[in-house]
Amino acid sequence: MRKLTSFIYFLFLLLPVTALTQVLTPVKWTFTVEQKDPAAATLVLTAVIDPGWHIYSQSGKTDEGPIPTSFQFNQTKDFQLVGGVREPKPVEENDPYFKMVVKYFSDKVTFRQKINILNKKDFKVTGTLTFLTCNDNRCLAPQDVDFSFNLKGNPGVTTEQAPAVPAAKTVPDTLKKDTLKAVKPDTAAKKPAIISIQSATPGAGRGLWSVFFWAFLAGLVAIITPCVFPMIPMTVSFFLKGSENRKKARFEATFYGFSIILIYTLPIAILIIIASLFGKGAVAADIFNWLSTHWLPNILFFLIFMIFAASFLGLFEIVLPSRFVNRMDAKAEKGGIWGPFFMAFVLVLVSFSCTGPIVGMVVVASTAGGKVIEPIVAMLGFSVAFALPFTLFAYFPAWMTRLPKSGGWMNAVKVVLGFIEIALGFKFLSVADQTYHWHILDREVYLAIWIVTFTLLGFYLLGKLRFKHDSDDPFISVPRLGLAILTFSFVVYLIPGMFGAPLKALSGYLPPETSLDFDLNRIIRDEVKMYAGNAAQPSSLCDKPKYGDFLKLPHGLDGYFDYRQALACARKQNKPIFIDFTGHGCVNCREMEANVWSAPPVLKKLREDFIIAALYVDDKTEVPESEWVTSKYDGKVKKTIGKIYADVQISRFNVNSQPYYVLLDTAGNLLTQPHAYDRSVDHFIQFLDSGLENFRKEQKTH
Repeated sequence: MRKLTSFIYFLFLLLPVTALTQVLTPVKWTFTVEQKDPAAATLVLTAVIDPGWHIYSQSGKTDEGPIPTSFQFNQTKDFQLVGGVREPKPVEENDPYFKMVVKYFSDKVTFRQKINILNKKDFKVTGTLTFLTCNDNRCLAPQDVDFSFNLKGNPGVTTEQAPAVPAAKTVPDTLKKDTLKAVKPDTAAKKPAIISIQSATPGAGRGLWSVFFWAFLAGLVAIITPCVFPMIPMTVSFFLKGSENRKKARFEATFYGFSIILIYTLPIAILIIIASLFGKGAVAADIFNWLSTHWLPNILFFLIFMIFAASFLGLFEIVLPSRFVNRMDAKAEKGGIWGPFFMAFVLVLVSFSCTGPIVGMVVVASTAGGKVIEPIVAMLGFSVAFALPFTLFAYFPAWMTRLPKSGGWMNAVKVVLGFIEIALGFKFLSVADQTYHWHILDREVYLAIWIVTFTLLGFYLLGKLRFKHDSDDPFISVPRLGLAILTFSFVVYLIPGMFGAPLKALSGYLPPETSLDFDLNRIIRDEVKMYAGNAAQPSSLCDKPKYGDFLKLPHGLDGYFDYRQALACARKQNKPIFIDFTGHGCVNCREMEANVWSAPPVLKKLREDFIIAALYVDDKTEVPESEWVTSKYDGKVKKTIGKIYADVQISRFNVNSQPYYVLLDTAGNLLTQPHAYDRSVDHFIQFLDSGLENFRKEQKTH
């Protein structure tokens, strides 16, 4: 029992890895007022800091070290600042990463600002503070916190109120320069241990549960394949052969189930953890981003899916060397504590011809978009579902009498999976096609392949198509008829997409609508513009967008694909900039565009109130040598559109996940907290409105 306890403990050591994707908030701020004298008051800003973390003093130098804590008060005629913000004596210590002496605070720190009260009525003092949080291993992205104080008026005021003093901008920013060569990464990118940080938006954490759920379903499907299903009663009978010791049998079956989970999950977890630890996050991110965007792995994944599909359809069978399988089987026969482990290993090996394609599909699909933690979660979900029946039937052997008998239906399951793998395999070819602009798999071609594939699947379910290992069924069962109805309904749903229907339910898995040659919606829109003349919607652009010949925005929006060009236009039109860090292979980006951007209020705001800059982080187009950027994040020269803007996103925000939305003013300063993947239209509108409101307030102060 002690060995099992140690094993379970070791398995749970993997769980902290998933915490890397959580939003960390190690600093909590509170704001109070000390007002004993009606003519004066002290504003108290207190930070409570989690153990191991610290924030920095105001006296640091932004250009040389970590970003100092700074305070910006929205000055009005109601009060007057007396001196600057006072702070206690900080800890001074040499930091090996910044290679300088830094001043910081730990545990708890209180900042104080004295003010003179110049109004008889009660009023509020508002503003924003900016701070950087670090520990011994990493730094988080700089955070802005809005504060507000309620002040009582001064009945003794007799003189005219003091004129308002414009608040100085202290929000640090790295996109404020016109030229990207001057982009300076903030200190949060010095040690990027966090691979992917989502902004604090509702729903940001649902992605991992979705990955686990779909992988769990894949594990359940794998159980009913011909290589696995017949082994359930055989394996359970092995554990129950000594019925006089049922407790021992249940223990061995439990250990057997945990062994299956370990065999599937541990290898990929070890690879990712090693890459993250030794590469301090950068290596793992680079590897998985390369896997998700480069043409070579995407075409390789496409070919693997086609090979697996051919195997499922009966063209050949994928088997492992018999010598290796026999060796593992011999070790399993020895029994002991490791007997169940080697039995689990034999199950994994013997069932590989059926489970290999499913496992490959789960792992490859979960890495799309450069994800790192998702493959571990996917394999955990798959293996839990796969191990579940072997453990449950060992505890409740009477249930085995209710299992359906093996038969031709299991081969039908394999064939259905073969058709599905064909359809999903083209997703990887599509990513390479979009990233490198080959234009061989545009939206209508992709949809045509899916329509034909699922139509053939429907005919197979009706018995009109048969393959090598299919049995001679004299009739069609009701479940097969139901699946056929669902399949043909899906085909009918796909057909309007050939003419411009958005197909929102599949937006993340199809090429963008802008790649459709015959878009009925676009044709109608162009016709309306032609006949409406001056009444047509004018373009919001100042000049022709760079890279606009091969990069497009959805829903007919106008915008730029170069930051400097967007910044110049924003200054000319005096509008804020909406930056969309996106990618050709980004499933969540397409879902946001189809389900959130398409909402009329969002479209109206994006079209009328912002200059849009869509910055593709995975585009492989090389820029002229004069525009190459030497990264201060990793010291490498960035020569493509994607690498330049991926470096900007990581350097500025310590984030490499997409979509990631940022609102900037005409000087390149942040207007509000960035926004990540969240399909709530209301939340997105609040994000846009917050940026607009701050932009308009800023304009009034100048």
